[in-house]
Amino acid sequence: MNIYFACSITGGRAFEPVYQAIIRALLEDEHEVPTAHLAGAEVKALEAIASPREVYERDVAWIRSCDALIAEVSTPSHGVGYEVAFALSLGKPVLCCYRDGQPVSKMITGNSQPGIHIAGYQTTTEAVEVVRAFLKRALVGL
Repeated sequence: MNIYFACSITGGRAFEPVYQAIIRALLEDEHEVPTAHLAGAEVKALEAIASPREVYERDVAWIRSCDALIAEVSTPSHGVGYEVAFALSLGKPVLCCYRDGQPVSKMITGNSQPGIHIAGYQTTTEAVEVVRAFLKRALVGL
């Protein structure tokens, strides 16, 4: 599957180890992840090279071509919220996962739109399990 992974970049990187574990699992499971670089510690420097327009056009194209979007939403991010809404508007299956206890926008947790799945996790291992379970369900729909 082609998976768009979304996570906070400018809003904070406290959950970077979780991002990295999710990306590692997706790649191990042989998924295509055009946004794999977002999990890396050097992402801010990499993204600084591209203009806002380039990032927007690139990311919108990636979302259009993905089979599903996985968003780690423990850290608030305008961009991730936009990406989630855009993917849902295209009918893509979306997983929004977050560390239990983190305050997550009610626009995410209260969303009952078809195609969105919201899941909390307690450990990095559990986050990976949530992602894999979501993709197993999403594969049925493809």
